[in-house]
Parts: sequence; C-alpha cells; structure tokens
Amino acid sequence: MILVSNDDGIHSDGLRALTEALSDIDRVVVVAPDRERSAASHSLTLDRPLRVDEIRPGWYAVDGTPTDCVNLAVNGILDERPRAVVSGINKGSNLGDDVTYSGTVSAAMEGILLGIPSLAVSLAARSDFRFDAAAAFARTLAAYVFAHGLPAETLLNVNVPPLPVEALRGFAVTRLGRRRYSDAIAENVDPRGRKVYWIGGGEIEMAAEEGTDFAAIAEGRISITPIHLDLTNYGCLEALSRMELAWP
Repeated sequence: MILVSNDDGIHSDGLRALTEALSDIDRVVVVAPDRERSAASHSLTLDRPLRVDEIRPGWYAVDGTPTDCVNLAVNGILDERPRAVVSGINKGSNLGDDVTYSGTVSAAMEGILLGIPSLAVSLAARSDFRFDAAAAFARTLAAYVFAHGLPAETLLNVNVPPLPVEALRGFAVTRLGRRRYSDAIAENVDPRGRKVYWIGGGEIEMAAEEGTDFAAIAEGRISITPIHLDLTNYGCLEALSRMELAWP
C-alpha cells in the first residue's frame, strides 16, 4: 500500500494524477489537507484536535498540515503500514532553499522519520499545469524504490520540468542549489488603518551551478535530490569543539 499526501489540498489535480499513476503498482490511500497548506513546512498541529473526513473510499481529508496527515495516517488511520509515502504532485517547484519551507517535502520528511521510504514530487511550472510526465516518472521511481529501497533517513526530492514526456532530457541526481529573493515583504494598510504585511516577493536569482537541481530543470531534465534528515554540519564539529567560552 502507498500513502499519498500533498500540501495543495485534497482536491488538487496533481494529487489525483499522482494517485491514478501509482494505483498501477499498488493500492493507494490518500490522506491530505482539506485545503491548501503550501509553505506549512514540517509543522505539527498540537494546540487543537484534528478532524478527519473520508470523502470517498480511501480518500481522507484532514484539517491540518501535510505533516499531520502523514503522522495521523500511519499512527491512526491506516489498517497496515505503507510501503512508501509519496507527496505531490506539487503545483510549482521545490528547489534549493525552498525545501525548508515546503509542505510537500515535509510530508515526505515525516514518512522518513516514521521509517518509511518517501518521495516528494513537484512540477516546476507556474501555470498550465500538465501532470502526465511527472505522474509517469513518479510511478517509475516508486517501482524502483519498491525493488531497491532507499538509504536510511533519506528522501528523494523530485522536480519535473513542465515539458511533454518526449521533450524531457532524462533525469539527473542533483544537489540543492541556492535561491535568493528581493522585496520579499509587501507592506500595506488594512481598512482600519493598521499595517499589514504580505510575505512573498519577486525571485531575482537562482544559482544554477552544474550539478544542482536548478541546473537540471534549466536543461530540461528531471531533478532527483537525495535529502538527508541529519542536519549536523560534520565539517564544523572539530573546529567548534575547540571553542573557548567563558561559561559558566
């Protein structure tokens, strides 16, 4: 059985395309937010109970985050442990630094924390979303993971260019690039005269260096980035261990 989730909400076209593709290789159960929860990151809802509605057989809507959905599915809803967690297909890319904000990637992170091989799949488009190529590749990659597994504590973050299958130039295993924004905060005034702020701005630069996920997308190739959950910077351990601090 495959657990499918996302951050665009349970009514997303990308979720439906992914579910249809994966149903060729195993039974699929969908547990997804009841509305869009983009940029929810790896957050759990701890200040209130969660509500779950089975909107049709095997499809559950949760009034929580993508992380809530995967945790609740594995520990409360499902009648068996899933062979994989697949999150997506996201409307828009999840490249470089964006993975730290992404609800799509975070659903896969929760799968890894629960010891389940996990994939996050995104379509690197801004409009005219066509999910056929991304769904077909997700099916192929999931079948490979079933056969060969994944390294411990590692998820695969997949980004697919917005191209027809025949126009894609294969895939590349990549590292995360870097993305920078400008004018990320828009300040305004509400009808009562109070300041309000809107987070989000124009993308001004991406480091499409060779070997990065950005470079692969720019070249028309599918990007597969292995993401490890151990965030320790091992290169700094020795240097920092020599710190001399006047403490306590």
